[in-house]
Amino acid sequence: MTDKKILVVGATGAQGGSVARHLLADGKFKVRCLTRKPGSDKAAALEKAGAEIVEGSLDDLDSLHEALRGCSRVFGVTNFWEHFDKEYQQGKNLVDAVKGADVDHFVFSTLPHVKKLTEGELEVPHFDNKGKLEEYTRSLGIKTTFVHVAFYYENFLAFFPPREQEDGTFAFGFPQGHTPLAGVAVEDLGGVVKAIFDRPSEFIGRVVGIVGDDLPPRSYADTMTRVLGKKVVYNFIPKEVFASFDFPGAGDLANMFEYYRLYTPYRRENLEECRALYPGIQSFESWVAANKTKF
Repeated sequence: MTDKKILVVGATGAQGGSVARHLLADGKFKVRCLTRKPGSDKAAALEKAGAEIVEGSLDDLDSLHEALRGCSRVFGVTNFWEHFDKEYQQGKNLVDAVKGADVDHFVFSTLPHVKKLTEGELEVPHFDNKGKLEEYTRSLGIKTTFVHVAFYYENFLAFFPPREQEDGTFAFGFPQGHTPLAGVAVEDLGGVVKAIFDRPSEFIGRVVGIVGDDLPPRSYADTMTRVLGKKVVYNFIPKEVFASFDFPGAGDLANMFEYYRLYTPYRRENLEECRALYPGIQSFESWVAANKTKF
């Protein structure tokens, strides 16, 4: 093990937890995990695996400065769906703290600035905040690799689960149409990030799209049908209809799918790069097979 230490921000969350577990399993670097919940079961599991657990918050600059002390590399992520409008300031706090520390490689989970890229046609706040944070980080000249994580496979368990219909089939729907939708198992993020930390000279200044599969929605449905042994179908829901649904962020998600449909129809290069960086990355079919009992 090298003496170099990596700080993982949000280590008890989905992305940070994945990165921490892959780094700990690899054993090349010492791992410090920043979390607001040091007493949680997830923090205890990371500590048992060899991580140093420190308490801190993206709202607390002092805790960030302290957590960064002695760390040469950092993985950072922010959470729009928990903090909403606070996300940008929290991310800025992290970026400013990294700028003021002795960090030689920052891997930052961001997303495209959709409103800017579409010249105002589409606004996707949970993308746009991260896009603005990416722009701010670049403006400071920090040695950074940005990772853009695709649609989580896990969304088919939590947010878009196939629901039983009157005819006995199961269905899910959103405004993607027949355009391929890139997806990935969140646990595989850490495998790609670990490879990026291993090869900083190749990746500093780049955006790496993290993709495990790239399928049209109907193929996701066909895969679930084949693996689960139950008929699953995809129903296209027009953007305007989806945006009118009565749940927080419906309009945001409707525009996200529209952005995917119109502006990022193919992610094959991202997929091929991720398979090279982390050969263990799961296809959607292998992920469904491994998670059959959760459906």
